[in-house]
Amino acid sequence: MTRKDDTALKPVPEGPPPAPTVQRLRVRYAKRGRLRFTSHRDISRAVERAVRRAGIPVAFSAGFSPHPKISYAGAAPTGVASEAEYLEIGVTTPCDPDQVRADLDGSLPPGLDVIDVVEAGPGGLADRLEASVWEVRLPGADHRLAEAAVEKFLAAGTVEVERLTKKGPRRFDAREAVLRLEVPEGTDRTAAQAAGQTCVILRMVVRHTTPAVRPDDVLTGLRLVADFAPPVPPEVTRLAQGPLDAGTGALADPLGLDRDTRGGEAGPAGEHVGG
Repeated sequence: MTRKDDTALKPVPEGPPPAPTVQRLRVRYAKRGRLRFTSHRDISRAVERAVRRAGIPVAFSAGFSPHPKISYAGAAPTGVASEAEYLEIGVTTPCDPDQVRADLDGSLPPGLDVIDVVEAGPGGLADRLEASVWEVRLPGADHRLAEAAVEKFLAAGTVEVERLTKKGPRRFDAREAVLRLEVPEGTDRTAAQAAGQTCVILRMVVRHTTPAVRPDDVLTGLRLVADFAPPVPPEVTRLAQGPLDAGTGALADPLGLDRDTRGGEAGPAGEHVGG
């Protein structure tokens, strides 16, 4: 098809345009157990299949390759468990969030567990995810050495670490983003350990920065400043992520503003640990 001046028109897809988005739903879900080793791409595919299976009227983008309007915010790295992952779904028909939570949770594989669904209010979800609370379990590590390493790390002005990225090695400061780092008293036991074997636990609050400082970067920093390294690979879980109270260092529920806007009750971000 051409205009009168013979200039070719841009091709457009045939058929009617996709139905508009009339509601956005924000979902908090957990990544537990063996599912922590699942890549973000595979999780996205599992969510898309679950949305179809649950009959959720998801909206689609326009164009020759329409895709469901599902976006993710602050995804945890592969190999890391999480109790606080977030995504947003655009739908073409108003839905009851509680029903979507039940239907979506029942359609996902065990280990991808839907914790909460709310109707989105104003503002972007990603902008609210300012920091994360992490728990790092170090089976077989020495509690006293861990405490000494944490003290040295916190006392350091900067702790430069290097990480291999897609663009090659990159050096950055792992200390500035760490708002809190501690070794809670006592010991614990994980499923990977024999009964009675000690397990050092690190708790940390890390501000979201660019580049992102991850728990493994903090562990690298502990090794650099204090020669502290766990004897076996660590077990990492994100307990929460959300808006940061700069005064107390606590995190708020990122979905709380949506509940306030819709007249619901806001709860804390939470620090539940998944299995």
